[in-house]
Amino acid sequence: MKIAVGCDHRGVGFKEKVKAILGRLGHEVVDYGTYSEEPVDYPDFGIKVAQAVRDGVVDYGMTVCWTGNGMNIVANKIRGVRAGLALNPEMAELTRLHNDANVLTLSQKYTPADQLEEIIRKFLETKFEGGRHIPRVDKISRAEGT
Repeated sequence: MKIAVGCDHRGVGFKEKVKAILGRLGHEVVDYGTYSEEPVDYPDFGIKVAQAVRDGVVDYGMTVCWTGNGMNIVANKIRGVRAGLALNPEMAELTRLHNDANVLTLSQKYTPADQLEEIIRKFLETKFEGGRHIPRVDKISRAEGT
């Protein structure tokens, strides 16, 4: 799969770990920055990742900031993107299973580094359950005008 990654200055270290894991798992990574701890505005990078997902340039996106909240908010502003914050593997699995998330948001501060690979695997390997969740996801799409 082709996966976009992006972060702000408070997520650079974690983003590099994400890229290494994705590479080991055989995925192609498109890195939208940032590349240093020099202060930047997280929306600039979250928007790039979300737009790449929306436009079909990549299969999924992964964003990282200090708490995950900022990146999650900005990614969800892009039509067609359903970003889910995961602080553990179960959250990653459920955001795919129930919400059909196409962007995984991670927190450099709160996502346990020793669970990072399992979180990424759960997100990428879990299929949308459909069924009772389809009308709910459809309501989200209608609310954003897609």
